Amino acid sequence: MMSAIALPRPIAPHRPTSDLSSLGSPITLDSLNVSPRPPSPPSSHAAVPNKHIPVCPPGPVPQEEPTTPPPSPGSEDDRLPRSLLSPPDKFTRLDAGRLSLYTISHDDVSAALDHMSRQPMPDPQQVFPWFHGLHPHNQIQQAFFIPRKRVLRRTPPCLRGITVVKANSDLTKARLKGAIAPHEFMEPGRAAQFLEVDPRDGFSVRNFQIQAAKAAMTSDIIVYGDDEAAVHKLGWDIAAAQQRWREKHEMQRHPLPTYHTFVCTDSFSHFERHHPQIVAVDAAGRPTGNVLDFPNQERLEMYTMTEASEVAHNVWLGPTPDQATEEAQGYDIMIECSDLGRLDHGALVAIAEADSSAAPTRHYVDFPSSGSILAPTWSHGEADIILETCKWIHHLAHGTLPSPGSATDGDGDVAMASPSEATHRPRKILIHCADGYTESTLLGIAYFSFATGRPVPDAWMALHTTMRRNFFAYPSDVALLTAIAPRLLHESPALAGASLADVTALVRDEPRWFTGFDGSFPSRILDYMYLGNLGHANNPDLLRALGVGQILSVGEMAMWRDGELEEWGEENTCVVQCVQDNGIDPLTDEFERCLEFIDRGRRNGTATLVHCRVGVSRSATICIAEVMRELDMSFPRAYCFVRARRLNVIIQPHLRFAYELLKWEELLQAQKSAGDDRCEAGLVGVKRELEWGEIAREVALMNRPYAR
Repeated sequence: MMSAIALPRPIAPHRPTSDLSSLGSPITLDSLNVSPRPPSPPSSHAAVPNKHIPVCPPGPVPQEEPTTPPPSPGSEDDRLPRSLLSPPDKFTRLDAGRLSLYTISHDDVSAALDHMSRQPMPDPQQVFPWFHGLHPHNQIQQAFFIPRKRVLRRTPPCLRGITVVKANSDLTKARLKGAIAPHEFMEPGRAAQFLEVDPRDGFSVRNFQIQAAKAAMTSDIIVYGDDEAAVHKLGWDIAAAQQRWREKHEMQRHPLPTYHTFVCTDSFSHFERHHPQIVAVDAAGRPTGNVLDFPNQERLEMYTMTEASEVAHNVWLGPTPDQATEEAQGYDIMIECSDLGRLDHGALVAIAEADSSAAPTRHYVDFPSSGSILAPTWSHGEADIILETCKWIHHLAHGTLPSPGSATDGDGDVAMASPSEATHRPRKILIHCADGYTESTLLGIAYFSFATGRPVPDAWMALHTTMRRNFFAYPSDVALLTAIAPRLLHESPALAGASLADVTALVRDEPRWFTGFDGSFPSRILDYMYLGNLGHANNPDLLRALGVGQILSVGEMAMWRDGELEEWGEENTCVVQCVQDNGIDPLTDEFERCLEFIDRGRRNGTATLVHCRVGVSRSATICIAEVMRELDMSFPRAYCFVRARRLNVIIQPHLRFAYELLKWEELLQAQKSAGDDRCEAGLVGVKRELEWGEIAREVALMNRPYAR
């Protein structure tokens, strides 16, 4: 019998998280969160390896329209963000028939961008579902969002932003903050017009790739570049596209604000010299660091999270360092775990047996990545090599060699030879991989168990909780480590005096949380907050072992066995109900309650698991909101912070949640500035680090390498 925190549909407890896609749900759409993506410029940054984009079911098709009507639009002056570019009366005007351009200086470009970043954004209900993309021929998308309310298809008249466009399309150098290329939002030429970016088919609430274009359609547009003729040519094309866009809406009796086109022909050197804060990439193609770069920020957070640390005597775990750095020069042996690695401990033997009087040399050794040795196809020979690898790492780290004449036991296995006295120089060894945790998990846990004499589950947990290491293993790794666990302990130098019965008892005493464990811990975002999925929530024994004493369920509820809720304490659970991952249900109204619950756990000295179904959208949104509040981070930085710490799974708050988080940033900044006398003088207050179109574009580019 199941009880209390329970889903209305049965889900087996301790279901492996790798199989979450098989969970039942009343979903009626065949294609979830998948839509054709228009071509976009390739990113200059390589993708972080091993990550994957999970499917996030949106739940059932809404039977009713949103219960809360959009706020009253009021007058146009009230609902439009204020802009230094509107009205454009102070700028020099150039006319060509019905079209007009306005010239703008580098000083005014900088001032206009700064001013716009301080304007509040429209309420989410005013701009959604339009931002999702409502192509008139996409019946699936329209049936989901607007079954009876055609007015929701209209372009919201409450939008006025600023879009910066580089005339020559080369964004690898001389790029201003937020600048995009012309082909990202329009078709140039005599029939210049805005692109139809709304997907014609498929269903998605994560159309981040169309947001820069949609923002350009509802913006004043600034064209810049060092080629004056090209700047003016593109400016006239954009003005023509804006005119056609406006006429199209007027024919539908849906007038829009008048958006204008500006041309800046000041050389890029003016921006570098006078306004470096809005220069993202300098004229030589070097990132300035003055504007947040998503891929670099993610890698910085990843490296900070997985920074190398010593887990056993002279043995370190961490990410692959740049060979030219001082850090890399500090290691004597670097063991890289990768898909190309081989099972061969011979290289370690050769290093150990080499002439110790020779000049120190740095050695590079490889090892297979986690997940590459599959059960039940692995052989005893492969297990032998893993054991031998652990032995020789231990010898090298301690500067010893095995004593001659090692005997075999009754089963024919070679017992751990008693080491001789240290006769060689101890070596500093780094076990590493690209991201610092995925590919090195198998060897890292195997060696830690061997070196410390801890059973595999205990070693795994200790590395995470005591050593502060993060891991993401595959089910095959769990099976392999479990199979070789007796030999790891039997041959461990830490258990040299233990009897076979003692070792057997250690292996047999498996913790309850390890039953059904597939290698995936929930992700530690902050010391007091974990982000996970329904499988993690269904394993209270695992949560207790991690130091988690509270569960925050966002839109989904865990299923526990009889008596587990009472043992856990009902006051240590919090449920956010009726929030599907459908791009319609808001989450902002739940932020304060959720974050107060998380803070309650921290005050009580315990961590909170925040989970939804997959652990990448609803629950990730709550975690980002907490990181923004606790660490005083902008939404883009908090997004990268959580994205890096979600380990192999890429977080995917949908468009509306992302927009709500940007509004949350406004609220946090306003609260921080409340009571500050300088705020009324306009010196402090709300200021976004990046605008909506810029953020969405960067998210789309970061996700593109992982799209299937």
